[in-house]
Amino acid sequence: MSTPGTLITVAPTGAEHTKADVPNLPVTLEELVATAEACERVGAAMVHIHIRDDDAKPTLDLGRLRETVAAVRERTNLVVQLSTGGAVTDPESDRLAVLDALPDSASCSMGTVNFGDDVFMNRWEFIVELHIRMRDRGIVPEYEIFDLGQLTSLHRLLDKHGLPAGGHVHVDLVMGVPGGMAGDTETLAAALRLIPDGATFSATGVGRTTLPVLFAALSAGGHVRVGMEDTISYARGERVKDNAQLVARASGLARIAQRPPLTPDEARALLGVAAQPVTSA
Repeated sequence: MSTPGTLITVAPTGAEHTKADVPNLPVTLEELVATAEACERVGAAMVHIHIRDDDAKPTLDLGRLRETVAAVRERTNLVVQLSTGGAVTDPESDRLAVLDALPDSASCSMGTVNFGDDVFMNRWEFIVELHIRMRDRGIVPEYEIFDLGQLTSLHRLLDKHGLPAGGHVHVDLVMGVPGGMAGDTETLAAALRLIPDGATFSATGVGRTTLPVLFAALSAGGHVRVGMEDTISYARGERVKDNAQLVARASGLARIAQRPPLTPDEARALLGVAAQPVTSA
C-alpha cells in the first residue's frame, strides 16, 4: 500500500547507547521533549520513545512513561509511540505494563532475534498478549520485523487474533541488526513480498545501513524511521549532531522523491490513530 507522502518516525534515544559514550544523546525528559519539538519542525510525524532513569540507564518505570507521554503531547502534535521492547533484560511484565501509559502507538516485536551479543526474547504467547492488550486499550501497534520469518508470524497473528486497534496494519522493517536481516535493497524487496495485503511499512536501517535502507524504502513507496537509537554516525567519520539532523536529511530525500513528509495528523489518518487535541503552537 503506497502513499503519496512519507511518514518519518524519529527514534531519538534507544536503550543501547550510553550517555558517557554519546554525550548528545537525549536522556532527560527535557532533552527528549526538546528533541521531539526540533524533529517535528523539520518533518517528523511520530516519535518512538525509550526513556532513561536519573542515572541515564534504560527504564520502563510507569510513572516516568506517563509523564513523558503527557509532556510530548503538551509540547508537540507528534504521534507518541512507546517501545515495549525496552532493554533486552526487561521482564515481560514490565514490557506489558508500558501500555498502561496509554500512548497513541506502541511497538510489537514479532519474534526473538539475536541482538549483537544478546538475545531479544519475544515468545509467541507474549506477542499475542501485546496485540490483544493494545487493541483493548485502543493503542495502534507497529509490528517490528527483524527477520523475514517474523512476517509469517504476523500473518499467523492476524489470522488467529484479528486486526489491531484502528484496523490498519503497519510494520517496521528493522534492518542491519547484527543477528537480524541484512540492510540492503534485495532483502527489503524480499520482505515486501511477505507483507500483509493493504499494510503499510516503514524501514529502519541500523548503523551503516541507514542510508541504503532509507533510499530503498523511499523508492518502494514506504516510510522511514531515523534517529540516534539506530545510528550515531551521519557520514563516514562524522558523528551525528542531533536527531533533527537525521530527520532533516530524511525529509529532504522524501521531497526529492516527490513524497514529502506527512504531518502528524496525516500520519494519524494513515495509521488509524485517534486524533489528539492540539495543544502546541
